[in-house]
Amino acid sequence: MTTLISATDTITRDALAVLQPGFTGTTAPDWVLRRLDEGLASVALFGRNIRTAEQVTALTAQLRAERDDLLVAIDEEGGDVTRLEVRTGSSFPGNLALGHVDDVGLTRAVAQELGRRLAECGVNLNWAPSADVNSNPDNPIIGVRAFGADTGLVARHTAAYIEGMQNSGVAACTKHFPGHGDTAIDSHHAMPRIDVDLETLHARELVPFRAAVAAGSKCVMSAHILLPALDPDRPGTVSPRILTGLLREELGYDGLIITDAVEMQAIAGTYGIEHGSVLAIAAGADALCVGGGLEDDGTVLRLRDALVSAVRSGELAEERLADAAARVRALASWAQRAGGTGSEPGAAAQEGTASGTGIGSDIGLVAARRAVEPTGSAEPLTAPAYVATFTSASNIAVGNETPWGVLAELARLVPGTEGDTYGDETEAPVDAVLAAAGERRVVVVVRDAHRHAWMAKALDALVARRPGSVVVEMGVPQAPARGGLHIATHGAARVCGLAAAELIVKGTPDRQG
Repeated sequence: MTTLISATDTITRDALAVLQPGFTGTTAPDWVLRRLDEGLASVALFGRNIRTAEQVTALTAQLRAERDDLLVAIDEEGGDVTRLEVRTGSSFPGNLALGHVDDVGLTRAVAQELGRRLAECGVNLNWAPSADVNSNPDNPIIGVRAFGADTGLVARHTAAYIEGMQNSGVAACTKHFPGHGDTAIDSHHAMPRIDVDLETLHARELVPFRAAVAAGSKCVMSAHILLPALDPDRPGTVSPRILTGLLREELGYDGLIITDAVEMQAIAGTYGIEHGSVLAIAAGADALCVGGGLEDDGTVLRLRDALVSAVRSGELAEERLADAAARVRALASWAQRAGGTGSEPGAAAQEGTASGTGIGSDIGLVAARRAVEPTGSAEPLTAPAYVATFTSASNIAVGNETPWGVLAELARLVPGTEGDTYGDETEAPVDAVLAAAGERRVVVVVRDAHRHAWMAKALDALVARRPGSVVVEMGVPQAPARGGLHIATHGAARVCGLAAAELIVKGTPDRQG
């Protein structure tokens, strides 16, 4: 009986070890602390957990008082997807901006400085970078989160980002394997499908992941995508052919495999989160992201019990669960050695600006300035302008709580500048903008104008009536340049808005650097 209880306890601890749950609040709930004592080895932070850097540092210290080798994960891509600066916008441009500049040294430096800031807060696993090749410009979920549409460019910047992030002592997590760039559906809502042949997948989607493996990425995140050329029946997250056969055996990857969030509809709506989680671990995943809206203790217990029951029934091999848990603990040990844990950053993180790397705290703004691409010309802005922001709902990965645009930064540089937002429900948006603007110069801000017919139509009409308007495209610059001065920022991070505002004030198309 004692042996049986011991074995059961081991299975239960392993089941908890493979979960990476989020939670509510800016301090650790009691249930999280209890589960850490019982075997939980990871937690995930989201915008709801973050107020200030000091508060996050206190939170991670509180968690590590229960378990000093804890993995604390975050979805901090920089650019449009930020959790650490969810209420202000990121101090770092995202992947598309870095890919546009195409300086791997800059990408490495940006990632290292971002990693240093995470390490200072006690975060040691970052679910970044996105290694997706954005081959479909209408992709609703990737877009500016990708380094670009060129396979070689994406591969070299993926490797540079991984090197920079892990130089700071924070484990990188390359996503979304085997590639989310050629999708027209957001897997938060439904199951995307990529119908291309094996030759295309190997020549396009898989190239950046091969580069990630070669660069030593400590973690790879699976995608909830059906790729019939690889597996006609199961999406990547629950496919043994994709996770074990392709990633482990063919690509030779030996690090941690984590799923994208199991509550996303592509998995939850198809299999249910309990069964989907069992299938994922059986397929070769080592950890389960349980992020967005499923942050309560009940969800953790349901998934723990589903895994334990699957082992007891024979659906999930006990050795597979044990191997998965061992990989989680191995990554936690690496992170503890490499980056330190708690309120003091580790040795690697402390090197940031003092090691002769030339990395400075303003590296994000430097990068954003290099990424702006002006077309046309405009006189310097010496009087207050009117900023019209044409907006649509953000995708779930980005979220609606993170501010974007140029109004705040332009108003700071040119006091008196005002503006408003306009959506597809706005009646006669062009008339409304011109009435509000009066004689002031119009600056119109868009994001992915090529994906929104109403936005493109309104933009064309506005520019036709005010040819000297400044247009700022903060998404993928797929549409033709319009306006007297057109500025592509290649992302909507706060620093991208600042770089655009500086250019508008300067009134010159010369590239900043």
